[in-house]
Amino acid sequence: MFAPYFQCVLKVQDVAVDPVTRRVWRDEREIVFSRKEFDLLHFLMQRAGSVVSRDELMLTVWNTTFWTSSKTIDVHLGWVRRKLGDDPSSPSLITTVRGHGLRFELHAPGTPDALRDSEPAEARTA
Repeated sequence: MFAPYFQCVLKVQDVAVDPVTRRVWRDEREIVFSRKEFDLLHFLMQRAGSVVSRDELMLTVWNTTFWTSSKTIDVHLGWVRRKLGDDPSSPSLITTVRGHGLRFELHAPGTPDALRDSEPAEARTA
């Protein structure tokens, strides 16, 4: 008897990632990523809404505790953003939190959910 195949597609905003087949879609359009680009995107999406440090990315995506180059993450991030169509001057998917790391945003800026999430917690409970 065959074990059932459980679809484990991860979807955040309009980006979907299937870690089993290593395929990515934005809306209904499939986008081809290199191995490292896919690993970077998948890791950020798994931690969507949280800031991921550059040290953590080097350790988990590049499997190293040392920096091979100070631009390694920036170069790969640029390729990922370009392929996703995420404008680096005004990103809606992957934002840089200066001095802390990167965050895959749960909601696009300006959406009601994004506005609600940006309010202080006490304003949401009042």
